[in-house]
Amino acid sequence: MALRVVLLCSLSGLLLGQGEEHISVDDCCKDGQKHANNKNDCASLPLISASITCRIAQEQCCVSVLEDGMCSTGINVAKDQAVCDSVLAGTCETKTTKMCCECCLLGKAAQELNIPCDHSLSVGYQCSLVFRACCTDGASDNQTAELGQSELPNKHGINVNGGKSVADDPCKGRCDHVCVGNDICTCMEGYKLKPDGQRCEDINECLLGSSNCRGGERCINTEGSFRCMREVSCGTGYELTESNDCKDIDECETGIHNCGEQFECQNSQGSFRCVPKTKCGEGFIQDALGSCIDINECVTQTSPCHRGQICLNTVGSYICQRNSVNCGRGYHLNEDGTRCVDIDECKGPEQVCAGHACINQLGSYRCECEMGYNFNSITRLCEDINECRHYPGRLCAHKCENTLGSYMCSCTTGFNLAKDGKNCDDLNECESNPCSQECANVYGSYQCYCRRGYQLSDIDGMTCEDIDECALPTGGHICSYRCHNTPGSFHCSCPVNGYALAVNGRSCQDVDECVTNKHTCTENENCFNIQGGYKCLSFDCPNNYRRIGQTRCERLLCSDSECLILPVRITFYYLTFPTKIPVFTNIFRMGPSHTVPGDDIEVALIAGNEGGFFKAERTPTGGVLSVARLIDKPQDFWLDLELRLRRYDTVSIYLAKVLVFVTQEKPRVPYNPYQE
Repeated sequence: MALRVVLLCSLSGLLLGQGEEHISVDDCCKDGQKHANNKNDCASLPLISASITCRIAQEQCCVSVLEDGMCSTGINVAKDQAVCDSVLAGTCETKTTKMCCECCLLGKAAQELNIPCDHSLSVGYQCSLVFRACCTDGASDNQTAELGQSELPNKHGINVNGGKSVADDPCKGRCDHVCVGNDICTCMEGYKLKPDGQRCEDINECLLGSSNCRGGERCINTEGSFRCMREVSCGTGYELTESNDCKDIDECETGIHNCGEQFECQNSQGSFRCVPKTKCGEGFIQDALGSCIDINECVTQTSPCHRGQICLNTVGSYICQRNSVNCGRGYHLNEDGTRCVDIDECKGPEQVCAGHACINQLGSYRCECEMGYNFNSITRLCEDINECRHYPGRLCAHKCENTLGSYMCSCTTGFNLAKDGKNCDDLNECESNPCSQECANVYGSYQCYCRRGYQLSDIDGMTCEDIDECALPTGGHICSYRCHNTPGSFHCSCPVNGYALAVNGRSCQDVDECVTNKHTCTENENCFNIQGGYKCLSFDCPNNYRRIGQTRCERLLCSDSECLILPVRITFYYLTFPTKIPVFTNIFRMGPSHTVPGDDIEVALIAGNEGGFFKAERTPTGGVLSVARLIDKPQDFWLDLELRLRRYDTVSIYLAKVLVFVTQEKPRVPYNPYQE
């Protein structure tokens, strides 16, 4: 960093060679830190080893202590005085203090203006760290402590903290990456500090446009960095390598060439050549098909024979004969046999131009080919022009098919050939109703979709099939009792007796027969509603008791000892709950209406708990009845819960007769599509 370079202007001395003593780098660093703390100077460090590495560690650790102290001083000036005028920048050291002071003022100003603390300013690296730290430091203004030995991470993300452990960390391990002192955290390269001033998050270089990907490459963000991937293909004859470069494909080696048996494949950059295996000898020339044809030396060479001789072509060569009347190709002797005259090939019995116009020339002829043909000077024939190959992509919008002397355009599926015979118009397939429900025409195709409650068939993609909502993975939770599938929808039902369908159409609610007066209880019976039904209840008070209200019997006045030990009051209670209620659930509480200091209360289950499903426990104000064992099936319990109250040396007994109805949980019928 630039700041390190400024402070190193006070260092002097040459690095020495590797020393003989074995001193660890940590010891060298600690010696440099100690020297800085004692003398506040790094210009004259005493060497403790001849090692170059040790000398570097001494100097850098010494400079780190001084630099962090100067930066801490600048931060404290900014927070205490709110100005940096008292800090002079005339020396190498005071420039560091003034820089940290001014950058801290920038951070405080950003906090006051509600500017995000992670706002990217075009300032130096350490300045941006101080700016962010002062901006986010709203909880503590104490900046008098030194930054210690923790250093800022360098541009390679390496944190040099002087060998400190987590216990020596001035930030006490609060920082995600690096602590720079004074509870100020910073992040390594590729990360930025979150608003909490402690944690770090990845910087998306691709989103910010800070990557160095080349043209034709796509940026892909990674944790703490990014990578570049080639976006455009290499083109025909090339393949993409792992290093993101294009490499020529050797068609000859891979065997993907189209050279015939008479040709040999030779690879070239991005392509290949087919070279004939047969090499023509002297006097022959090879045509485009690899065949050897004779060279007419008498025509191609200038005067191959001496004067007074005539040249006669032979296969692979020629001979010179004494001059005699001998006509060449395209000529024949006149009737007198004295001279050669031109042969009019166009008037001969053979159709030399095969239907095209023929123009005679001296010693030869040429064909005026019709449109769509080219004249081949070697075969001397009119050959069809493959317009689709010569003008790819320029003649037809979709597909081009070559024909003799012309070409024909056609379209891919989903299109019709336009009136101009070249372009293609989209075909509206929906007009033929290919879908069972809804159809949407798209460019070059169509898309079938279904109404609510239906789904598109995976087989033909056109038929809409009913969605069996009851059979879906979540179908068991659609209805609380039973689910019935219908075309395009579903409905729920409840048990015939004791339940009614709720307003939401899915849940089953218990019908309170006692409130709706749908019970069959007599006038002397009390109707008590339970889950899915009701109970008709009645009771009689025992002898020596009188009935008070609907559920209470009180003891008559008496004086004999047998009567006095009877319960003062017998109260009837009715409870109901479903099976599998959690163990230790409190279901009933009992106690005096008020308590007096010195009360002694005892509670006990004296009848009806033969199965041990319940237990009674004493509480500070009475007693509580709770579930002791899991009740997994519906059954009724008649429990006698007795409470003994000793007050002022008098014992009073109260009896609670608790009738418990354990009902089945809300019923649920598993879905069976074959029963629908």
